[in-house]
Formats: sequence, structure tokens, C-alpha cells
Amino acid sequence: MSHKIVVPIGPYHPLQEEPELFRLYVEGEKVVDLDIVIGYNHRGIEELSEHKHFDQVPFLVERICGICSTSHPFAYVNAVEDLAGIQVPERALYIRTIIAEMERIHSHLLWLGLAGHFIGYNTVWMWAWKYREPVLNVFEMISGNRNHYAMMKVGGVRRDIKNEDIPALKKAMDELVPALDLFRGAVVDDPVIQARLKGIGILTKEQCVDWCVEGPTARASGLNIDVRKDEPYGAYDRVDWNVIVHEDGDIFAKTLVRILELYESVSIIRQCLDKMPCGEIDANVKDIPPGEGIGRVEAPRGECFHYVRSDGTNRPTRHKVRAPSYMNVASNKVAAVGGTISDAAITLAAVDPCYCCTERTAVLDRGTDKKIMNGWDLIRLSQEKTERMRGK
Repeated sequence: MSHKIVVPIGPYHPLQEEPELFRLYVEGEKVVDLDIVIGYNHRGIEELSEHKHFDQVPFLVERICGICSTSHPFAYVNAVEDLAGIQVPERALYIRTIIAEMERIHSHLLWLGLAGHFIGYNTVWMWAWKYREPVLNVFEMISGNRNHYAMMKVGGVRRDIKNEDIPALKKAMDELVPALDLFRGAVVDDPVIQARLKGIGILTKEQCVDWCVEGPTARASGLNIDVRKDEPYGAYDRVDWNVIVHEDGDIFAKTLVRILELYESVSIIRQCLDKMPCGEIDANVKDIPPGEGIGRVEAPRGECFHYVRSDGTNRPTRHKVRAPSYMNVASNKVAAVGGTISDAAITLAAVDPCYCCTERTAVLDRGTDKKIMNGWDLIRLSQEKTERMRGK
């Protein structure tokens, strides 16, 4: 008779930069079941948002994820502009798109480097992070920051891209293409990488639909979905580009999709720089009327969704956030099962998870399933515990 044991990955593990617990139920080396436990890192972003001015919220939601630090404010301002019927100046739409695609480049390169590190291919890790640096330098030139760029605001952007900075931005994109060729060759031509990643962590197209998977994870399984095409925003309907789709659904396909998407991002940025019109960058919005709106953005990991409701005052009465990792992480329930313990670690990382984006918490009565504490109750409990600890 087989004996099932539990192998935990997390909540603190060298593979994970943030706390999350995956309980692998294994028989020998084979994973036969998986439990996913979240709730280690909840920060109450939605509650905090509802106590801030509409113009303060972009700075808050930037902190949901350090790597996707423009996707959340982009989705938020889209939601408020949908609510209020705000027309954003054309130049601001192009600037937003440039920032979003530069973020996709640095996010995909970061994932590629970590993926190489996880499978022991540290050369790819060093390459990826080396060629990510010039992109971060351009961010710093444009916004003053390498992360958390503070570019998005309701009605436009906070900073212009100066004409004298455009040649440096174009040069950074031109110099990136040979590096992308290097990565594509390393992945496509290396038999060791193919042996390690092909046929591992497979998600079928049907499983992606059943588990509501998004972004490169879904496109690697043959789902042709991308908010930038399906419901264009920014300047995505003003430039030519392709949605990258692969059919195999394994980790090799997820890697290839991300590498090929980097080429599309470079192309989008070049076109935006060439087509970007002169003019204003801010609609100078003063008041937000009552109503509700939604904002959708294709973050590097998939669809980022924000819902905002206003009662006509200067702050949201409800702000709901759904990040892509909240959907994609759950798919490990099927992707990791059936593989080995060693395959499970890279399978969990293949969706490019952000656990800060994933976290949710609620305090319920187990008998009635009724909520018994709100956000302020949790803050009070935390403060009381801090005082008790100080008194010891």
C-alpha cells in the first residue's frame, strides 16, 4: 500500500520571495494532490484606498506589486475615467502605453532570470538581469524611479517624456534586441533546457478555461486572450502588434511566449515614440461624480481588474482589486499534480506568481459563515498586540 506524506513549500522557502504555503501530498516522488494556503501577507489595500483622495490612490496601489507597479494604477485610473467619462489627452495615452510596455519588458526579464536560477542555469539569470538594467535606467530617466514610477493619474500622466530623452529610449530598445535574440537561441536551441521544461507542468486549454487562467500562462496553452486586443486601452489600438500564442501548455511554452512577447513590447514602444503627438498630458480633472466604473489592464502576468464606486465625494466608497496571480496561482492545483517534487518547484514559479497580489483575508464565524470583523477591527487587534508586546 502506498503511503502519502506532505512536503511543504513555504510559507518561507528559498524559491519564494514572499510567504505562501503549498502543501504537496506525495507518494514517493510523485505529487498526487496540492493544497494552497494564502493569507500570510495581507495589507488591507482596498480598505486603505477607501480612505484616501482619488488622486492619492495611484500611489497606494502602486505598492500592491513592485514588479507590476504601473499595472495597478493604470487599471485604477482606467476605472475612474470610465466612471466619470473622462477623455484622456492623446499624448498621455501614448506615454501610458510606453511605460506599461517597458514594465512588461523588465518583468519578463526578471522572471526569465529567476526561471534560469531555479533550474540551475545561472548564466541565463545573470544575462537577464544584466540586460534588464538599461530598461530600469530609462525608467529612472523618465520618472526618477527604477520602480514605482508614479506616472499615472486620473485624466493623464504626471510627467511628460521629454523630446531630448527619446533618442536614449530608442537606443535602449535597439540594444535590447540582440539580447533577446540571445535568450531565444538559448531556450530554443539548448537540449538541456528543453529536456527540463518540455512536458512539465502542463495546463491544457480546457483546464485554463476551467481555472480562469490569464496572461502568458493562458496564451501558452492556446488561449488567444489579451486585454490589449480584446478591449483596447491606452494607445494599443493605434499601433500594430501581435498576440503571442503557443499550444503546448508546458513550462517550455510559457517561457517561449514570454520571450516572444518581449519583441512585441519593443515594437510597440518604438511605434509609440514615432507616433506620439504633441499636446497636453493631463485633462486636469477636479471632481469625480457619483457612479461606478471598471478598469482592465493586461499586466505582465495577465488581466489586472479594478472596480471603483463613487458617491460624489473626494474618495472612493468602494475599490475592488483583482490581480492576475489571484487567478493563476490556483491553477497549480492541476499543473503540479502528477509531476515529481523537483518539477513542482519550477511549476509553481512558471505562472510568475505575485503573492502580495494574491492575498485576501476575512474573519468569519465558522458556524454561520458571517463576517465578524472588519478592517478597523483587525487594525485594533494588531495595535493591542503591539502594546502587549511592548509591555513584556
